[in-house]
Amino acid sequence: MTDVMHIVLDETAMTAAGQGNVLASRLIHRAHAEAGWYLYAPACALVEADRARPGTAEHLAAMPGATVLDLDLPAALAVARQASWAAAHSQFAAQPTADRPDGAVIATTAPKRWQDEPVRVLDLNP
Repeated sequence: MTDVMHIVLDETAMTAAGQGNVLASRLIHRAHAEAGWYLYAPACALVEADRARPGTAEHLAAMPGATVLDLDLPAALAVARQASWAAAHSQFAAQPTADRPDGAVIATTAPKRWQDEPVRVLDLNP
């Protein structure tokens, strides 16, 4: 078991953080303050979060503990096959990579959305 945590915020988690969700705030704090905690904001999810709650993108991008994930070619190809770019980019970001061999957990306030998807989920609902 490793102490490293990789967490992808979907757009619902991003808007929840901006609305004072305690669990989302704790994740953000841990990613900033503790070694081995990594928080990712996929660009497509960031756009959707900002549409739902203007100012979210700038706020999250300015946080030292959050890494904005660009829409590179492999991500764009994965996103192009899906109806929701935000969910597709979040799911793509959660898949295993060389840097994250176990993948990442998706933090969300809409866990049912991910029910039939091959991802691990962290429910941010109180």
